[in-house]
Amino acid sequence: ATAEISRAQIWQWIRHPRGKLTDGRKVTTELFRTVLDEELGKLRTARGEERFAVGKFDIARELFDNITTNNEFVEFLTLPGYERLG
Repeated sequence: ATAEISRAQIWQWIRHPRGKLTDGRKVTTELFRTVLDEELGKLRTARGEERFAVGKFDIARELFDNITTNNEFVEFLTLPGYERLG
């Protein structure tokens, strides 16, 4: 449920004029992707290259990026998730 709420909120913030962080930065597709890649980098470091590679994190990143930046709101993360990661 956390992933559903998070990506829906990010999707909305990217499109809403008041979608800003507490420091005043506008939430944009570019900012979202920067933060997403930073967090994946932390996971890669924590898990190690080998475990990261078999964890399908790259596929999950692509999926999360696609449904968050797509112009049409995807109702449920799980539907395309099962197709790609199942």
